[in-house]
Amino acid sequence: MKENIDLYIKKCVENDREAQLKIYQLFSPVLYGLCLKYMRNEDDAKDVFQEAFVIAFQKMEQYKFEGSFEGWIKRIFINKLLETLKKRKKDVLFLDVFDTDIIEEEELELVAIDQEKLLEYIQELPDQYRMVFNLFVLEKMKHKEIAKLLQISEGTSKSNLNRAKSILKKRILVVLNCKIA
Repeated sequence: MKENIDLYIKKCVENDREAQLKIYQLFSPVLYGLCLKYMRNEDDAKDVFQEAFVIAFQKMEQYKFEGSFEGWIKRIFINKLLETLKKRKKDVLFLDVFDTDIIEEEELELVAIDQEKLLEYIQELPDQYRMVFNLFVLEKMKHKEIAKLLQISEGTSKSNLNRAKSILKKRILVVLNCKIA
């Protein structure tokens, strides 16, 4: 499979439409899901998805066949998603943490919840919380990396993650309480 992907990538550099279609078909489910997690609605997700694929195909020659191609293309998508969110809300306020006592991240208890419902709750988070939550939880980035990427402090990253988790936990508990009652 990796050999096929490498061949498709080489052909994409030569603007081979069939190879581009193959790359699109192989990676679009994961990449579209990524867009849905960052954007508030499907229309915005589709716009960024399309724009990011165009960028990926334009930059395909920069892929050095080191590391995973999926990781490389996901990075392009994440950068485009963050750029789009920043443009839309240039004055996104990341809540700064002034005190040194940062509440340690509490883990959300495992609760059975419909995946689509959880995605909806994530999409409803304020932009700054959603970005940090997605980068930390879904992309497995460290707070130091998130802080550098978003140009915020590590404390702000941790605080925004905790607030995102708190909001999600409350939403999930409200739904569970409604179902139980």
